[in-house]
Amino acid sequence: MSDRPAILVTGGAGYIGSHCCRALDAAGYLPVTYDNLSTGHRSFASGPLVVGDIADKATLARTFAEHDIVAVMHFAASSLVGESVSDPQKYYANNLAGTLSLLATMREAGCDRLVFSSTGAVYGNADSQALREDYPCVPINPYGASKWMIERVLADYRSAYGLGSFALRYFNAAGADSAGGIGELRDVETHLIPRAMMALQGHVPDFAVFGDDYDTPDGTAIRDYIHVTDLAAAHVLALKLLLEGHSGGAFNLGTGNGFSVRQILAAIAAETGREVPHVVKPRRSGDPTYLVADPSAARATLKFNPVHSDLATIIRTAWAWHKKAHPLKTGAPG
Repeated sequence: MSDRPAILVTGGAGYIGSHCCRALDAAGYLPVTYDNLSTGHRSFASGPLVVGDIADKATLARTFAEHDIVAVMHFAASSLVGESVSDPQKYYANNLAGTLSLLATMREAGCDRLVFSSTGAVYGNADSQALREDYPCVPINPYGASKWMIERVLADYRSAYGLGSFALRYFNAAGADSAGGIGELRDVETHLIPRAMMALQGHVPDFAVFGDDYDTPDGTAIRDYIHVTDLAAAHVLALKLLLEGHSGGAFNLGTGNGFSVRQILAAIAAETGREVPHVVKPRRSGDPTYLVADPSAARATLKFNPVHSDLATIIRTAWAWHKKAHPLKTGAPG
């Protein structure tokens, strides 16, 4: 048994979870990675690795007992907006029912502290103002709806059972660990920045900008991008507050600055010296026009101030990772 407090990190072998595991380790905690490896990577795991699904209560219960878990960071979820529209059953089963399984096991184990990976998608198709946490949550796709349902569950568990929980609504996670050991790596990549970089490397022959007719200055959708290292730091800050007795709540994690798809492609071109080849296609169902956080509440309560989330750092660290993870394909331009 470790003398460091053990934190169960569901989905800890994935992109954001693995960065959080490293942040936990650096802060003096023992991250216990719990992942079914359906999308995560064994090589990304930190600390003990338990291969299991959050729907498997027996394996979960054994893990809580063996490692004396004091709190949970919960990242395990299906997270593709487009897929959630075409296969909502998968999203409600994995995200909502899976979380209920985890919460039941936590109660049985006497563990009552949780940091939950939520999303700005809970807000739906918001207007052009930076979003505060009291903005109405009207998600427009099953992915966002499943996360909003979980937030409601956590609020009820807080009232009924005394569960201390933070729901951290982050916007577009981006970038990679500055040491280059982990980054975005998926069998099917859908996120803008890595997909654009893979197009430059010759691995994505059909890179598309979805929609150039949005009500934005250049016609493309606008998002708030936050560096994954900053996200990890915010999760550790939230955990510390819970361990000190804070009851939790919902907080945005973003920068308050929005960038359009075309601005992102221009930043990638500036970093790499090459224009990203692309075509324009119609908008995708479930994509809002504008999604930018008002991060003031997180600054006030969590004392969270992102230090890696300027666009240049995001693009530079992501490109360094992609050059390592996806070498230039033979015949690719440049």
